[in-house]
Amino acid sequence: MPIEASNEAGGHRRIRLGMVGGGQGAFIGAIHRIAARIDDQFELVAGALASDPVRAKASAKELGIADDRAYGSFEEMAKAEAARADGIEAVSIVTPNYMHGPVAKAFLEAGINVICDKPLTTTVAEAEELVALVRQTGRVFVVTHNYTGYPMIRQARAMIANGDLGEIRLVQAEYLQDWLTERLEASGQKQAAWRTDPTRSGAGGCIGDIGTHAYNLACFVTGLELDELLAQLSTFVEGRRLDDDVQILLKWKGGAKGMLWASQVAVGNENGLTLRIYGSKAGLEWAQENPNQLWFTPYGRPKQLLTRGGAGALGEASRVTRIPSGHPEGYLEGFATIYAEAARAIRAPQARSTLDPPIYPTVEDGLAGIKFIDAAVRSSAANGAWIRLT
Repeated sequence: MPIEASNEAGGHRRIRLGMVGGGQGAFIGAIHRIAARIDDQFELVAGALASDPVRAKASAKELGIADDRAYGSFEEMAKAEAARADGIEAVSIVTPNYMHGPVAKAFLEAGINVICDKPLTTTVAEAEELVALVRQTGRVFVVTHNYTGYPMIRQARAMIANGDLGEIRLVQAEYLQDWLTERLEASGQKQAAWRTDPTRSGAGGCIGDIGTHAYNLACFVTGLELDELLAQLSTFVEGRRLDDDVQILLKWKGGAKGMLWASQVAVGNENGLTLRIYGSKAGLEWAQENPNQLWFTPYGRPKQLLTRGGAGALGEASRVTRIPSGHPEGYLEGFATIYAEAARAIRAPQARSTLDPPIYPTVEDGLAGIKFIDAAVRSSAANGAWIRLT
């Protein structure tokens, strides 16, 4: 059943949602819109869906947004919605990376909660400014690292917190794709074009696009904090301006070691996000392409296959499970979990201090991701020097 299922008929009206970006030709905007409705918690009522005002209004019309709430710019939208009695309560930011900071700042200053795609910003300074603004305004700020919403990721996190693995020693994260094996950006393909453009993506290419997902997932599941890293960022495709392959050694606070490999030129891989964690008592292994399974191996005993909704499922996983075991849940539902948790936080801020608080990637988690990108870029530029995260 839907997480926290409730709507107008059940006593809770849907949260009024606006969107910046995600118009015609965009990929991730449609994903966010689907995710926001899976648990029936949000209603999209306003948008500034493109940088071009004409295309923005045309995109809004396609989505059934009323003409007077189809805006030509995010600045106009933030001001107008803040002044309405029925104004939006949250905004979803699904623009290219370089716009995340300015858009989030405008809506926070207007008193509106923010749900922002990753990475948080393109610079550490801009990310720190958002952290300070969130603390000042008290608004809910959610970063959509969607893989943290998968039930078996919540299971792994709970098992580690419960001590089932013992002391964590090794953490390996991979995120492998092959869609940029050729210079796709030269063909005019929109997604490839902005992701490989440093003026829109920031200093990191592959590391900002998918490396941050692998890093965030490792932090989320283990609860560890990174101390130092040594990175090699490579650009294999001639003419490309940003990295398309990332290989990093990790030193975690407390003594654990690890490795992170992210690539968008690893031929034969579609969306190979995997996480392997080894402790003094046991190991865990999870792969995004089989997200309903988690391998648990206690030392000296046979491997155990844990499944979503199956025997051994912990409450942390069951709370974000929608359908019976054996029926696949995946990418869209993972995103939907983040939106459902955001809805809980927006509706009841006091729930954040209860025994069962909403769990979602915060603005501080977003800042950690930007510091990770920044340190990796600096390490690679210094020919693989060890860089301490600050």
